[in-house]
Amino acid sequence: MKILVAMDGSKPALRALKYAINLVAALRSPANSITLISVHDDVGLRHAKAYVGGEAVADYLRAISEKELKTARSLLDKAAISHDMVIKTGHVAVEITQLAKAGRYDMIAMGSKGRSAITDLLLGSVAQRVVTTADRPVLIIK
Repeated sequence: MKILVAMDGSKPALRALKYAINLVAALRSPANSITLISVHDDVGLRHAKAYVGGEAVADYLRAISEKELKTARSLLDKAAISHDMVIKTGHVAVEITQLAKAGRYDMIAMGSKGRSAITDLLLGSVAQRVVTTADRPVLIIK
């Protein structure tokens, strides 16, 4: 089973990863794998790009992603589960669903909340968008 786990550094995202680790361990097949994906929307940084350049913004977002993935990678190493990671910029839900489809993942796992409840109320959550647009099973963990 190939599982794509969306990571944003939140506690629900780590809980989703732990669930995926337990699922892969229970299936006991060497073909099982987990891919971590970290996506940051760079639309809000357009003005910063004009002052510091696009490469500096990309480096900044990559550093944030690597920090968010550090704990997750440690958990996967400790569990001895085959894994890799993908870092992207763009619309978060779109990038997650596109990678899931292109990589032929069996399932997407993600936390239910990565932002504040007020932001979710106004903008809608990434989890909601992934659930409504993905063409494969999506596991949402609180």
